[in-house]
Amino acid sequence: MMQIRVSTASDIADVDALLSRSYPILLKADYAPSVLVTALPLISKACPELLTSGTYFLAERAQKLVGAGGWTHNRPTGGVEPGLGHIRHVVTDRRLVRQGIAKSLMTHVLKNAQGAGMRRMECFSTLTAVPFYASLGFTVTKDISVPIGPAGIGFPGVLMHLTF
Repeated sequence: MMQIRVSTASDIADVDALLSRSYPILLKADYAPSVLVTALPLISKACPELLTSGTYFLAERAQKLVGAGGWTHNRPTGGVEPGLGHIRHVVTDRRLVRQGIAKSLMTHVLKNAQGAGMRRMECFSTLTAVPFYASLGFTVTKDISVPIGPAGIGFPGVLMHLTF
């Protein structure tokens, strides 16, 4: 049975491990090696501010981390718009994809965001995750390049929106 709980600062190492073992495998089919070699060290690290935000959640089975994700009022690139929330750093253990973990987690995340007054959600999706977010009702807005890391390296993605 899976449980979903709010993350804490003590979860950083476990989320780092989940991101590090999952993203390289899950993103490999959709990104060039030259993109991944630059991006993976930056995107495979948990953001402490996110994990302590109260809106980032962990999915666990038998007390083992199998998925993570959440939302914030702030865009990952900065800025706030009333009623608009932003999906953040979603991942499922690469060994457990297509078992409903991400769907259960995102159902929880979206319900939490809606309960906090969000009327719309925005997602900077990886190329890999577009079909997943579409299955949740998100629609593609446009292709984007997400700046990551202190140097603002561009990471190809897709901007998606959901209206409740």
